[in-house]
Amino acid sequence: MRNADTVVYVTRFSAPPSPDSRRLHYGRIVITDIQPVVENGAFPAKATLSEDIPLAATVFREGHDLIGVDAVLLDDAGDEIDRVRLEEPIAGTDRFVGTVRPERIGRCSFVIEAWADLYATWEHAASLKVPAGIDVDLMLAEGLRLLTDAERQPGLTAEHRAVLAAAVGTLTSAQLPADQRLAAATSAQVRAAMAANPLRDLVTVSERMPLTVERELAGRASWYEFFPRSEGAKQDEDSGRWISGTFRTAAERLDAVAEMGFDVIYLPPIHPIGEVNRKGPNNTLDPGPEDPGSPWAIGSRHGGHDAIHPDLGDFADFDDFVARANRLGLEVALDLALQAAPDHPWVTSHPEWFTTQLDGTIAYAENPPKKYQDIYPLNFDNDFEGLSREVLRIVELWIDHGVKIFRVDNPHTKPVVFWEWLIATVNERHPEVIFLAEAFTRPPMMHALAKLGFQQSYTYFTWRNTREELEEYLTELRDVSGAFLRPNFFVNTPDILTEYLQFSGPAGFRIRAVLAATSSPLWGVYAGYELYEHVPRPGAEEYIDNEKYQYRPRDFEAAEAEGRSLAPYLRRLNAIRKEHPALGDLRNIRLHSADDDSILVYSKRKDADALIVVINLDPHATRETTVHLDLAELFPGTGSPGSAPAEFEVHDLLSDQTWTWGEHNYVRLDPRVEPAHILQARTLA
Repeated sequence: MRNADTVVYVTRFSAPPSPDSRRLHYGRIVITDIQPVVENGAFPAKATLSEDIPLAATVFREGHDLIGVDAVLLDDAGDEIDRVRLEEPIAGTDRFVGTVRPERIGRCSFVIEAWADLYATWEHAASLKVPAGIDVDLMLAEGLRLLTDAERQPGLTAEHRAVLAAAVGTLTSAQLPADQRLAAATSAQVRAAMAANPLRDLVTVSERMPLTVERELAGRASWYEFFPRSEGAKQDEDSGRWISGTFRTAAERLDAVAEMGFDVIYLPPIHPIGEVNRKGPNNTLDPGPEDPGSPWAIGSRHGGHDAIHPDLGDFADFDDFVARANRLGLEVALDLALQAAPDHPWVTSHPEWFTTQLDGTIAYAENPPKKYQDIYPLNFDNDFEGLSREVLRIVELWIDHGVKIFRVDNPHTKPVVFWEWLIATVNERHPEVIFLAEAFTRPPMMHALAKLGFQQSYTYFTWRNTREELEEYLTELRDVSGAFLRPNFFVNTPDILTEYLQFSGPAGFRIRAVLAATSSPLWGVYAGYELYEHVPRPGAEEYIDNEKYQYRPRDFEAAEAEGRSLAPYLRRLNAIRKEHPALGDLRNIRLHSADDDSILVYSKRKDADALIVVINLDPHATRETTVHLDLAELFPGTGSPGSAPAEFEVHDLLSDQTWTWGEHNYVRLDPRVEPAHILQARTLA
């Protein structure tokens, strides 16, 4: 309805009463298939601070009148934070898309607003009718009315007001030819002013869709894992007895980890280790008296999840370790492994928290064919509330000691509803706390854990090696689960040494590092990766002399000094990540092609920062091929189709070489020298 005083065309649609009293689904303008939406809004979509969030909706109305569509970002109270115009990149599809970039942390939401665009509808009709001599005076009069009303809108910039005033002046000049008056009312300057200040009618607003914006480390981080007990561990020269490393000796390694550019130092469990059924080297059942056992077999006479292994030090030592890490720009991630050794204090104080078999014994953990005789799994069903409260107490204790990140061991073996409750409770009190789900399991469970609140997730990346596998998986992570699952691409773990790494040599280690560091904003390595450790335990995809069951000190400094270390390469990759914001987003990845199936090509762009990554996935052979780039994806918004630059400059951030590229480009990648290009694309002056 037009209001002559305020000059605002905003008819808000009120639905007629439904015969059966049910709320009608559609508004005056149809808004449907909104993205990102998780489980119809039951869970919030995820965003990281300053991340570009793709938004989309299908929007249409009856007839031929044109519409405008906005996405409106709202704070938790429902007040507008930001507004972005959505566009229809392919005319006639009714699919409107755009991006929003949240600049504040916290719970928020977004709505899609659609309206009848009065000026655009008039401009389209007038541009057809006036040149054809149809309803000329009527169309020009209608245009004069619209622009006069637009000129009186509040909030116009001085430039826009002047543009509209000039157009109104020309339209009122009856002595001028009709085509000249029409041209003045439909000039590029007038269209820009009206796009910025639309006359909106029949405004229809969608339901609010929840969105959670979390701190940067929730979605952008480089992780490094080491065992504190191995850092500084040594054998007594006389007795041969091993002496454990401590928090104090482990802290000496933090400088090198920070210098490599990592953001998070992740520690396996640091609690007392069970003595009953303790595992020996390489998961054997006959440990010696000095074997340290697996840190994941938590609990002994020295305490449980709320205690520190006496070999590592005490809480004061741990606090000093955290403080030193923080001073170096590192955050400490602690393993949250909800399981117990047979001599954990819980076994005596709360036997109901375990599963008792018919013979009266407590069942140990199994994942056939693997057996974990040193671990009792927890049973939440006997005392859900009591066990849940105890876990919350433990998490709060470690938060009090400076831990803001928890890597959760095997969360898929615990009730999903427990995790939903725990993470919601913790994040309500401590919104900065991050949980990483270590769940290598079926996709529905991995997705459910991510939806309910886990900020990060381990993935199948470790086992995706071919170009076809990687392209399919990167597309899935972008388009299927991108709204709720943040993939952390760990290249290896203490349990995972893939066949690819066992036989690919140093080139394979570089290939997997480039892949992880550039395709996902989250990636990580387990200590020893930089030393190319690749010897497996026979018959298994895990390391021989596995650090889970024994001390494994390493001389990192000597290896780097002698040129036997990947550390300089990891340092360069992390520096590139920090220097280039395009690598900080997940859903901006775009796939390109190459004639050789062993060459993977993708690009990422954020604002003016555009990167092209070309990787030879074959660690054993030099590959020569032609790379084909989709220039519209690489240089979006360059104008009409085909207007992307025919030639542009690429600078290799690894080799420091520069070339001129175009749509089709020759590449040669020798994995023994350098298996990848990370190219910064820049238009030529």
